[in-house]
Amino acid sequence: MDIILVQPLVALIAGILILVWPTVINYVIAAYLILTGITGLLPQLQG
Repeated sequence: MDIILVQPLVALIAGILILVWPTVINYVIAAYLILTGITGLLPQLQG
């Protein structure tokens, strides 16, 4: 999957989860940051 598609998709899912279930905001933000970091590092790690 292309990073250009992954980041907006993850942001959209995170936003929907925050709207539906506001108490889970810390977990959603943490998961978003982890996934964004991984998708940002993958091209560097692959060479």
